Amino acid sequence: MKYIVILGDGMADEPIEQLGGKTPLAYATTPMMDELAAHGVIGMTATIPHGMAPGSDTANLAVMGYNPRDYYTGRSPLEALSIGVDMKETDIALRCNLVTLSDEPGIPYEQRTILDHSSDEISTADAAVLLDAVREAFENDVYKFYVGTSYRHLLIWDKGRVVELTPPHDILGRPIGGYLPLDPVLRDMMRRSFDVLDNHPLNVARAARGLRKANSCWFWGAGTRPALSDFSHKTGKKGAMVSAVDLLKGIAVGAGMDVLHVEGANGGLHTNYEGKATACLQALRDHDFCYVHVEAPDEMGHQGSVENKVLSIEYLDQRVIRPIVETLHEAGVDFRMLILPDHPTPIRLRTHTAAPVPYLLYDSTDRKQGGALYNEANAAASGHTVEEGWHLIDELFAR
Repeated sequence: MKYIVILGDGMADEPIEQLGGKTPLAYATTPMMDELAAHGVIGMTATIPHGMAPGSDTANLAVMGYNPRDYYTGRSPLEALSIGVDMKETDIALRCNLVTLSDEPGIPYEQRTILDHSSDEISTADAAVLLDAVREAFENDVYKFYVGTSYRHLLIWDKGRVVELTPPHDILGRPIGGYLPLDPVLRDMMRRSFDVLDNHPLNVARAARGLRKANSCWFWGAGTRPALSDFSHKTGKKGAMVSAVDLLKGIAVGAGMDVLHVEGANGGLHTNYEGKATACLQALRDHDFCYVHVEAPDEMGHQGSVENKVLSIEYLDQRVIRPIVETLHEAGVDFRMLILPDHPTPIRLRTHTAAPVPYLLYDSTDRKQGGALYNEANAAASGHTVEEGWHLIDELFAR
């Protein structure tokens, strides 16, 4: 038996008037998920423990079977594992987003508005050039910068402390003054990064092409060195991870799973979906379990794009789930597949919530009949509930 998780990051949502009162998941054309739901089980699960922030870090830990209350030490330390930074016990890791702030001339930094947490999904190559400028301006023996993927980068603070910081995607469209770090050095680096980046030649060229400037660093997600238990020891399954983002890769590294690189996978709407499906199928040749993470629905939720969130779900259905399912069926391979979001990213809010999410569990050896279509409303009405999301993987491995 092979086991697969397909994770549509932020895929769950609220009913939207523009979609006739349906959610993007219910509105999207998803014949493959509909087929699996008709012969599987749908239900609801809570991936975010009560009182914890609704992030992809805590939620994906839960989906992988790790209780976030026991294992979570911060988001950025998990990303550090993916980047290959060997954190010392005294290190603090922080996410360093390259964000777009309003650039009206002459106004104080604190009065600027955050327009885009991803700087138009800046490429890693462009971001690396800008991070070199940041490194030249600020790096020393205490603060070290590391390139990640797209807009997501890393700051390591030697002998630092875990400080309260605001995720940039939580304050889109707002003036930033009330959300800046209280720590004076972090605050000063963010303020001065605007001076370094706003008129950088690469940003000037981006603006000339109609792209948003990546004109400020934004620090958040502080945490200490993580310690996850080994996934194969915990579950008895040899696992692999397919993802474009360092957070998921870092969780996999920490859990002793293999991480598969997919050329052209970038975490955006136009990621290499087919490459992810192919990587999953290749992994299943010598692994028991593969976790396929697709970031696009979450990014479209943050952007507030109804049309593109629907499109990202349709891409997930047709370009990732379909080829995996059809290939395994045709090869006569027995498999169990779990499909779900990690958390909702409602278009209305443009950020995450801690609401329960719908899941779909399909078993190729136990095809049921007459199941409802997979969406939030039907899953909630199904009567199937896994109260604590970190137990959901036990349902996947139950056979």
